Amino acid sequence: MSAALRRATLDDLPALTSLIAESVRGLSKGYYTAEEIEASLVHVFGVDTQLIADGTYYVIESDGTLAACGGWSGRRTLFGGDQMKPAEDARLDPVTEPARIRAFFVHPRYARRGLARRLYEHSAEQARAAGFQSLELAATLPGVPLYAALGFSGDERITVAMPGGLTLICVRMGRRL
Repeated sequence: MSAALRRATLDDLPALTSLIAESVRGLSKGYYTAEEIEASLVHVFGVDTQLIADGTYYVIESDGTLAACGGWSGRRTLFGGDQMKPAEDARLDPVTEPARIRAFFVHPRYARRGLARRLYEHSAEQARAAGFQSLELAATLPGVPLYAALGFSGDERITVAMPGGLTLICVRMGRRL
């Protein structure tokens, strides 16, 4: 499989939105209920356009299709698309605060082929080059095994409230660079 990694652009928004939905629906089964999955696509998951503007969000294309996306951030937001963010997303201090690993999604057709690992390695390299010494993320339950395999640890549960009394459980994890 040939797969090219590149920076995401605003032109990718429709394809990113589709990829995120396919990933969440396909890879979250067995971890979250169907209702939680659908609510999370409206209220939690989506594109964070600040990552694209900052040049820290990447896509992997295979055969002209977006197969995976993900990136890192030097801003405070830990997770979520534009619909989850405050008006201002302040920058982090790389000397005292961890960079964020953000918004990793893989199309189910391309799962378990090393694409998320490749995105992570590129993101970690870029965060290190920007002066960050550690990383933090909010892992979805299906993502916890991947991040543990990448050297992240932590088990603090984050409960994200959604309308209708639904919740989305994530896990805060971190690691040194």
